[in-house]
Amino acid sequence: MTTEKENECPAQGLLKLLSGKWKPQIYLLAVDKPLRFNGLLRDLNGANKQSVAVALRELEDFGLLDKNVIKLKPLHIEYVLSEKGKSLIPVFRQLELFLEQ
Repeated sequence: MTTEKENECPAQGLLKLLSGKWKPQIYLLAVDKPLRFNGLLRDLNGANKQSVAVALRELEDFGLLDKNVIKLKPLHIEYVLSEKGKSLIPVFRQLELFLEQ
């Protein structure tokens, strides 16, 4: 007997991974620079604290973002693409090329 996950298309899994209101935007912002929470709230027009916090947590749980705690006073937290997250950059580049056609 096969499980639902075994029947799932890889693209479908990626779509599940990045589904959500802010996750794709956060991921794409993280490609260019480390992210901080308040900066994300400014960059994501219309986002609220709770939805951004949930999206960051899920991206971190999926292994796409790493959370770095910078021990300064006051404490700073930055989110950067993990190695797994960086491996998706070519996929997004191909999607951009496809959509430009």
